[in-house]
Amino acid sequence: MLKILEPGLHTTVQDMGRYGHYHLGMPPSGAADKYSFMIGNLLLGNPIDYAGLEMTLLGPKIQFQKRTVFALTGAPMEAFLNNKNVPYWEAIQAEEGDILSFKFSKQGIKTYLCISGGIQVPVVMGSRSTYILSQLGGFAGRKLEAEDILEAGETLPGVFKQVGKQVPQDFLPLFKNSQELRVVMGLSSYRISDEGIKAFLNSEWTVSTESNRVAYRYTGATLAFKGVDPPFGAGNNSSNVVDIAYPIGAVMAPNQDEIIVLLNDATSGGGFVTIGTVISTDLDLIAQSRPQTKAKFIALTVDQAMEVRRNQQKKMAALTEILKV
Repeated sequence: MLKILEPGLHTTVQDMGRYGHYHLGMPPSGAADKYSFMIGNLLLGNPIDYAGLEMTLLGPKIQFQKRTVFALTGAPMEAFLNNKNVPYWEAIQAEEGDILSFKFSKQGIKTYLCISGGIQVPVVMGSRSTYILSQLGGFAGRKLEAEDILEAGETLPGVFKQVGKQVPQDFLPLFKNSQELRVVMGLSSYRISDEGIKAFLNSEWTVSTESNRVAYRYTGATLAFKGVDPPFGAGNNSSNVVDIAYPIGAVMAPNQDEIIVLLNDATSGGGFVTIGTVISTDLDLIAQSRPQTKAKFIALTVDQAMEVRRNQQKKMAALTEILKV
């Protein structure tokens, strides 16, 4: 078990997400940076979808109430086990009574704590992930608070042999202050003028402070809409279309001066013009973006996007082989 002594800024239970219900208005939720999250589980020999903790900017103070092995991945907020620094991207042994604590992260946003056997909370609609807007899943549908006690699964056989095993440098993500985000253009981009499309692709965009697990807002250029009346059934603004389903990663233009990229806790549909969709592998980069991070959007074809996904899958398969218990 894990006892939360201090809650940190915003810590929730997450796994790989809640799929198959988006058409009913239920977003997938799940770890915002899936690449980092999966590596945490791989280090421990857990299935990649075992639940762990997602910590935002400042992690909690946690007491381990049994001997186990854990791993920290994602944004490198300084971490201590009994006041001694502990590394990231490595399997670490904890004894009963040990206390894990953190300082504010200086790079990235989301840090992950995975533990052998995973965090055991009830499965809701096929997932243990927290969806706070509906107070659903995770630990009582909310972020963690002091005195919460989390059940951990049975420590996996052989996991103590993993202690000290590290992720090779080539597999570690970078937390940059500027990013290139790849986008498949489409959906209702036909409502944006040619000048507006050029401005979208050629401009540098800046992450707003109004960004979270639901969506990230960016400013940086003016997107001119085409001078046509909105279609029947849409609102009166040039940014309106007849309501459509939004994919996760959708790039919406609610007005000429900002764009919004939808993330894991997003609304499932609405009536804003959508320029395109950020490819799934780059959503991890967005989730780790701090306010004022710069970004440029790069157009890809669907075939190119699928090739990126296949390469990512090959990379994970190679790492799985390296870290095999």
